[in-house]
Amino acid sequence: MPIHDWAQVDAGCFHHFHLSWACRISDALNRGLLPKGLVALLEPSCGWPIPAALVRSGRRSDDDAVSDRIQAKRERINYAKRKDRVVIRHGLGRVVAIIELVSPGNKDSSNALRSFVTKACDILNQGIHLVIVDLFPPTPRDPQGLHKAIWDEFEDVPFEFLPDKPLTVASYVGGDSPTAYVETIGVGDPLPPIPLFLTEDEDYVPCPLEATYMEAWAALPALLQELVETPAEA
Repeated sequence: MPIHDWAQVDAGCFHHFHLSWACRISDALNRGLLPKGLVALLEPSCGWPIPAALVRSGRRSDDDAVSDRIQAKRERINYAKRKDRVVIRHGLGRVVAIIELVSPGNKDSSNALRSFVTKACDILNQGIHLVIVDLFPPTPRDPQGLHKAIWDEFEDVPFEFLPDKPLTVASYVGGDSPTAYVETIGVGDPLPPIPLFLTEDEDYVPCPLEATYMEAWAALPALLQELVETPAEA
């Protein structure tokens, strides 16, 4: 199934799809793709980027006085704070790998992007393997995409998108010498097959992105499907 243009719709619409897709990825892995002893679980993306909602000029005990002194308030819901990621664990203990489906909130501010990149690097440095699926085009904060922003923390090497393929699916081997396998894609393309690494020796299973995307799309209410498809056809 071709990738839809999620950048053209409200973040809440993708949030609903994201939760359904993550659940189906977890189910597919647990139905026999993972070796014995490994389990895929949905876990909150706590520790990933969320800036403070309020910036105040001082502390006051009186609620009305504090309200009057609010300098800034974030009006949009940050769905990145509420989303789940797929975590592969050995039994219910050690984390082996993580699949992160990027939300618009992961890069809608400099703080959000910096926090996401920092956390991704921490994961890889701990020897945990990582898959990042970014179906949103680059922003002024990540002009060459999230992969370039992450990889610059390890090594500054050239990376450019093709003009019609600004989206990214990347699979990383964590450890002392991280390795990246990157596919650039565009709206209308199918999701590429990509490995989900389980060891530093690069043992892997296929990451079931395309089939699970199709299942999640088929389960999406018709009204939401229309909202996603209409802007891309306009």
